[in-house]
Amino acid sequence: MINLPYGTEEIALAPSKIICVAKNYSAHAQEMHEVVPAEPQFFLKPPSALLGDGGVVVLPKKSRRVDHEVELAVIMQSGCRCVSAVKAMNHILGYTVTVDITARDLQAEAKKRGMPWTIAKGFDTFAPVGPCIMPAESIDPCNLPIWLTVNGDMRQKSTTAHMIHPVAELISFISHIMTLEPHDILCTGTPEGVGPLHDGDSVEAGIDGIGILRFSVEQES
Repeated sequence: MINLPYGTEEIALAPSKIICVAKNYSAHAQEMHEVVPAEPQFFLKPPSALLGDGGVVVLPKKSRRVDHEVELAVIMQSGCRCVSAVKAMNHILGYTVTVDITARDLQAEAKKRGMPWTIAKGFDTFAPVGPCIMPAESIDPCNLPIWLTVNGDMRQKSTTAHMIHPVAELISFISHIMTLEPHDILCTGTPEGVGPLHDGDSVEAGIDGIGILRFSVEQES
């Protein structure tokens, strides 16, 4: 659980699950030498991976390469099951910034063996979220500039207008597979420019209209 500002309040965010959409920007799929999927593909991160704004991402000894992937995150307000795309937006509390931290070498090994990506995605601190939750009605998620810097150097820069599957479609699709619960987090995919993190790095990830998520990086001792 982490606490995030929401308007004049503070929300204790305790999702039942973190749903992450893969290859939802064509340029990212291309840089990963992957085919753009015809329908949304997603995986899960455990809530224990959550990290608040200003936290420390820990690089695990088990991995030799850990990458950053900035994403728009949707915070669910109410539970929904088999909801239509037309009604999907009614179930959103708000939006925030997240970075899908990925042990890339472990993911590559899992892909080669046809295994799940859980180890590569699920380490503690691998889901930084923040700095706040912007109310759903205050911004349009379909055209937001999104970016990430490492030590001040721009690594990722795009716009959510380039998402293949927009927010409403993602919510509808996922809700036909599993029930979305209040405070569940939906990470909508990353644009191109993903790259490695190293001990001592300082990361800023931003989305216009939401704010800037900041965290540092340390090697596991």
